[in-house]
Amino acid sequence: QVQLVESGGGLVQAGGSLRLSCATSERTFSAYDMTWFRGAPGKDWDFVAGISRNSGRTLYADSVKGRFTISRDSAKNTLYLQMNSLKPEDTAVYRCGAGPEIPATTGTYYYPDYWGQGTQITVSS
Repeated sequence: QVQLVESGGGLVQAGGSLRLSCATSERTFSAYDMTWFRGAPGKDWDFVAGISRNSGRTLYADSVKGRFTISRDSAKNTLYLQMNSLKPEDTAVYRCGAGPEIPATTGTYYYPDYWGQGTQITVSS
């Protein structure tokens, strides 16, 4: 059974920074590309960032490019999302995902096979 556990959410002022973490098993971490999505329960989830299994390739939504950085630590089996220069429109539930190869470009339909439960990020103006 694949388990993805996010942490690091919270309330931050606009312009501030947060780092999200997503912990999983070694088996899961080595087998899948990893992603971050955001949205709200009952609504569509929007792709934020993705990283390949070997960290050789990353992909970002245009809305976060230059502000967010996705990374993965194979020694800790943990995925990260460093979020800088946060804006009120970044407010959402953030979920990590594990799945097949991430697409080459954004705009391609992609959903992971497995999801974490999500962590709330609220950016105040």
